[in-house]
Amino acid sequence: MKTFILIHGSWHSAWNWHKVIPILEKQGDKAIAIDLPGMGRDKTPIAEVRMKDTVAKICDLIDEQEGKVILVGHSKNGIMISQAAEYRPNKIEKLIYLAAYLIPNGKTQKEYSVQDTNGVLKPFVDFHPDLNASTLQSEIYKEGLYHDCEDDISNLAKLLLSHESVESGMVPLQLSEANFGSVPKVYIACTEDRAVTPFIQQKMYTETPCDKVYEMATSHSPFFSKPQELCDILCDL
Repeated sequence: MKTFILIHGSWHSAWNWHKVIPILEKQGDKAIAIDLPGMGRDKTPIAEVRMKDTVAKICDLIDEQEGKVILVGHSKNGIMISQAAEYRPNKIEKLIYLAAYLIPNGKTQKEYSVQDTNGVLKPFVDFHPDLNASTLQSEIYKEGLYHDCEDDISNLAKLLLSHESVESGMVPLQLSEANFGSVPKVYIACTEDRAVTPFIQQKMYTETPCDKVYEMATSHSPFFSKPQELCDILCDL
């Protein structure tokens, strides 16, 4: 039995994985999806959310599990699984980056995001300086995140997407070869992604080589559009 810890991306929460969890569990694996601080059902005030506390929450969850875990990080929060691996390298079997930000030591997620000039989301992001947070305008949900998903996903997103702290995107990662570098890494690239485009995905997994790279012909949200194919990849690992 494998233990998967599933980390959602920007503005989302644990509901991202509601199609994936039953497939993994049916195969006999354990799958845990959490709401990161300030997201979903977690009631941490968004203005108080800091990356170090988010990483600490992930590390606490890792510590609660028997044996090693597989961390799956989506989108922006690839940075979270990278930093967690620096602190818990001996408890992590693999890091899986799903259309996720795979950032080198000393760099920030924002430094790579600004290079992704063909992504469609940026004009639709609203910033809230009083909260140190951002939100995504709902009119871009379908085109930018879910263009190959059923309409009910976009409709749910209009009820469930929330603020996200922007602080983590500006925090340089602190990674070492001895810790982070020792953990096996896999990248799952989404070749029709309009949010984190194939250009920036390839740049990241080329600069930080992974043990294996898979491709899925999907939008940014394969956990909704092709959950079985995604789980097949996770289990192939």
